[in-house]
Amino acid sequence: MTNPLRGKLTHDASLKKLNSWRVGGAAKQLYKPVDLDDLQRFMPTLEASDNPIWLGLGSNVLIPDAGLDCTVILTLGGLKAMTLLEDNVFRLEAGVTCAKAAKFCVQHDFIDGEFFAGIPGTIGGALRMNAGAFGGETWPHVLAVETIDRQGVVRMRTPNEYAISYRTVAGPGLSEGEPEWFVAGHFQLPKGDGQVTQQNIKQLLKKRNASQPIGVPSCGSVFKNPPGDYAARLIEASGLKGHVLGGAQISPKHANFIVNTGDASAQDLLALIQLAQQEVWAQQQVQLVPEVEFLGWPAEVSLKLQEFNQH
Repeated sequence: MTNPLRGKLTHDASLKKLNSWRVGGAAKQLYKPVDLDDLQRFMPTLEASDNPIWLGLGSNVLIPDAGLDCTVILTLGGLKAMTLLEDNVFRLEAGVTCAKAAKFCVQHDFIDGEFFAGIPGTIGGALRMNAGAFGGETWPHVLAVETIDRQGVVRMRTPNEYAISYRTVAGPGLSEGEPEWFVAGHFQLPKGDGQVTQQNIKQLLKKRNASQPIGVPSCGSVFKNPPGDYAARLIEASGLKGHVLGGAQISPKHANFIVNTGDASAQDLLALIQLAQQEVWAQQQVQLVPEVEFLGWPAEVSLKLQEFNQH
């Protein structure tokens, strides 16, 4: 007899409160594993036609108003282990928030981990997109990652198996082969004075809070910064800072943030993303590429946004 699942399975589960834009429809079903062992038992129960989507804090994603006709796996609250492996090596599971990762670094006197504090997501998302903030990025500090496949098999992989670049990660199960998803990362950081790291984080967050819209629904940065320039500068120079479309607005505080003013639909947000691309291209001849993951949208929508005006 197989061990029963211990996590929570919900059918027709609303996703609005599970993403930082606070938009989108319901998932066919939502599973919240209690830990990695439970997740390993759950994965083989998925139907072959079910292509699961993973959520942590739900930042950096746009979920369609029609919802997701698949299983959503919520790592937040379940894959939460933080473990010191060696003096300067530690393991963080995918559902650990990057804010908690920064606190872990302070507690254990790691330095150079300040960037974690500026990432509004979880470790799983940070690994998936090489997230960064305050001049630092995730993957330069990765010693190994753990992935899980549809059968629930967990593998240890090394960074040299992946192609890593700015906000982009490609490799086994991501861009080739049978799908695999990140469930943990092993990180290495130098040791120093955690209190210095704490002070650095306070200063960096103070600076960020003064320049970015905090406390309103957004996904974080919408577009990648083009080489040698800033998406926010280009959008502002195109006259779109503060522009409103339906319930969505390009933030008057930081033009690379699109905020939900209270009643935005996912379609409003998508239309404003497209407008920003079109105007920046028309006026600046620069292609803006979204950082946002368009979960469950028709392939042509996502592809068009990613390859806008490429020739």
